[in-house]
Parts: sequence; structure tokens; C-alpha cells
Amino acid sequence: MGDVLSQNEIDNLLNALTSGELDAEEIKNNKEKPVKNYDFARPSKFSKEHLRTMEIIFEHYGRLLSTNLPIFLRKNIQVEVMNSEAVTYMEFSNSLSNPVLLGVVDFSPLEGNIIVEMASNLGFAMVDRMLGGEGEPLDKIRDFSEIELLLIERVMTSCVDLLREPWENVLDVHPRLERIETNSQFAQIISPSEMIAIVTVNIKIGDVEGLMNICLPFITLEPVMDKLNTKFWYSSQKEKAGENYSEAVEALITHAKIPVTAVLGNSTITVADFSQLQVGDIVRLDTKVDQELDVFVGDIKKFQALPGASGKDYAVRVTQIIREEQ
Repeated sequence: MGDVLSQNEIDNLLNALTSGELDAEEIKNNKEKPVKNYDFARPSKFSKEHLRTMEIIFEHYGRLLSTNLPIFLRKNIQVEVMNSEAVTYMEFSNSLSNPVLLGVVDFSPLEGNIIVEMASNLGFAMVDRMLGGEGEPLDKIRDFSEIELLLIERVMTSCVDLLREPWENVLDVHPRLERIETNSQFAQIISPSEMIAIVTVNIKIGDVEGLMNICLPFITLEPVMDKLNTKFWYSSQKEKAGENYSEAVEALITHAKIPVTAVLGNSTITVADFSQLQVGDIVRLDTKVDQELDVFVGDIKKFQALPGASGKDYAVRVTQIIREEQ
């Protein structure tokens, strides 16, 4: 009944319309703006821009996995980023089943840990492949043995090390695998109500297909959240790519071997004289003893030098550098 007006309110409204204090058209066009409910249990700490940037980072990570994992497994690996989303850690942990492969990763210099969760069928397929099998998963899921966990740890350590390169445009991180947990209850790295970003990656090992989820807590990424945008990421990547290209070219040029020739002089003789040359014969050159020699780098005349000796070897001492304009 709160929407029903009293007679006095109706009279006051009609008087205001009659006197011009209120404009009927203005009231009609002034629509109430929709209000979005805010869920305090799930605060929006990750924007779409943040999630998109992380997808780009892990697309790079996926390419590294597809080229490095075959070293261990000797089998074709296909990696694809599926999606990214922001959820609470409680929702993530409740969705896990036991046994599970959870790699707790120290993400230094950022505080806190991230989690790399791998599907059990991928773990068993990796173990089977590393022990000489075809890389087939088990028909019935069971707990992992100590030997199987050691083999999986080798692969996950390699996967964690590969995280450094995709993140270098944001921060120079030094990820390190601390431990592997097979029970989700022992991997409570943050409060259940804290927000996390989950990037889901699909991995296909031969015919075996499974998901890898990378769990990134907000409290860990908070110091670099302003850098998790596509504009910053692409600009940093472009600058770094230019620097790397210049450094690579410079390194190749530095180690390149090129011939350096010092020309004592020139002379012209007939073929007959050349065919009759004997040991001890003297060939007269067109230069004098105290005259500077031309030194060629490749086919380019680059220096002027005086002849001499260094120990038992002949040598020249550079006296002038010939510039390009000369």
C-alpha cells in the first residue's frame, strides 16, 4: 500500500503541475536507473581486462608446454586455453575430487602461493608413458604411489619453471614447486572466502585429454594488478622484443669471423716472368718502405697501417681509420 497516494498528496501534485513547478514530460522521461546487486561474499576484484590478460599470458605458457613436455613424454602434446573466471577459493576447493594432483607453487617475489591442479587421468598417463607404456590412463582411479608422485613431480617441476617466461612482461618471477598434494584439504593456501582467478588449460597427450587449472589468488597478484592489462602487456612485450632482437643481432655480429688483409703493395709482371720466378727473385712493388699500407676488412678498405713485427710474426700498426664518407 506504500505506492497509494493520499488525497492531500494528489492535490499537491495537481497544483504543482498546474503552476508549472513540475514538468509531466520530464517526469515521464526520467526513468529509474537499474541497480545491480553487490555480493559482498564475492567482491569483483578481477575485471574482464585482468582475466583477458591472464588468458594471453597462459596462451604463451601453453605454447611452451606443447614444445617442452614432449621431451619427457616422447609424445605429441596439444595445449589450449579454455577460459578464465573469478571465483572464491571455497568454490574451487569444493569442486575438487580425491585423489587430486595439486602443485603448491611459491610465486616469488610475490607473497603467497599459487596452485596448479592437474587432472588425475593426465597424471596416470604421464606415469605410464615415462615407464615405457603407451600413455594410457587407468580404468579405475586410485591413489598415487610414492614412485608415481616422484615421476609426476619431475614433470610438474618442469611445467612450473616454464611459468617464468610468460610472466616476465609483468614481473620477473621465480616460481618454485614446493610440494604436491593429493588431498585438497591439505592445500588451503588462503582463506576460503578469498577471491581467486582460475585459468583452465586443456592438455591432450596422444588420445588422453584432461584439464589443468591454474589458481591465482588476488592477494598474491595484488601488487601487479595494475600491470595486468592488455595495453601494458603488449607495450612491454614490444619493447622487450625489440631489445632482444638488437641484442641477438649484436651477439651474432660479435662472434662473426671476417678476413682482415693488409696489402703490402701491387706489382704487374708478364706471365712469362711469373712462370720463371725462382727462390730469391725480387718483385718490385709500387709502395715504399715508410709508406702506409691499406688494410681491408672483407672487401672494404677500412684502415691505414704501418708494417712491423710482433714477436716472430709480421704485424701492422693502425694509424688511421677510414670513415664511410672518405
